[in-house]
Amino acid sequence: MQAAATPGEGLLVLAGAPIGDIDAVSPALRTALSQADVIAAEDTRRFLDLLRRMGLEVAGRVVSFFEGNEAFRTPGLVQELRDGHRVVVVTDAGMPSVSDPGYRLVRAAVEAGIRVTAVPGPSAVLTALAVSGLPVDRFCFEGFLPRKSGERRRRFTDLADERRTMVFFEAPHRLADFLTDAAAVLGADRPAAVCRELTKTYEEVVRGPLAELADWAATGARGEITVVVQGAAEPVVDEGAAVARVRQLHEGGLRLKEAAKQVAAQTGLGSNDLYRAALDTDA
Repeated sequence: MQAAATPGEGLLVLAGAPIGDIDAVSPALRTALSQADVIAAEDTRRFLDLLRRMGLEVAGRVVSFFEGNEAFRTPGLVQELRDGHRVVVVTDAGMPSVSDPGYRLVRAAVEAGIRVTAVPGPSAVLTALAVSGLPVDRFCFEGFLPRKSGERRRRFTDLADERRTMVFFEAPHRLADFLTDAAAVLGADRPAAVCRELTKTYEEVVRGPLAELADWAATGARGEITVVVQGAAEPVVDEGAAVARVRQLHEGGLRLKEAAKQVAAQTGLGSNDLYRAALDTDA
């Protein structure tokens, strides 16, 4: 049920829009748009087309709200909220503020003490994770990486030891370069999935090692792209080397228990086990 604002108080609603199939429109989205006093749309033409396909007419005023005018538009929308109006933010597809406009307005509304709620909707992030076939128990969203290869590779280097499954957005004309850089830094055999045009007519999910996906993408790809990459494998720890490191730190002046704790933090091994093993070695 759509959350209601207290009479006389404004309400900011982030409305998740379909990422493809119009059948994904929820009754809650219809209600939110129908009740809006102001609708801040990322692309007003696309939004009006969405309304047409939904067969819905709205009474609220529609204003443009995109990356280029978000900072300029936010104060006026906050004033609308202060005046007790219901403002709905809707982007071209997916959830506002997730790699889309909305974050600045949410922060400003929160700072002004205005209630913020959301109409949940389709998400390319969660949809791609679900169909990727990769582990989904733990994941992180990295959005768009830098366009330049050098900067992008540095970001991949920062993520090289990330154990969680990673989700990225990428433009189709940069996909091959993205995958080539990912393979070079994360490993050619790292499992991944490229999800293209999710929920749309030409939906396609291509799975395989990063190097193979880079070769596939070199022929060209179209549409909205989401890339899912498996996290780094658990490192294989040499317990003997870990105990030797404890002894080395101890001989360097560190208390044995402190040395064991330090190596345990680095290796994931138990500090008590390392401590006892180091004592046995000393004996």
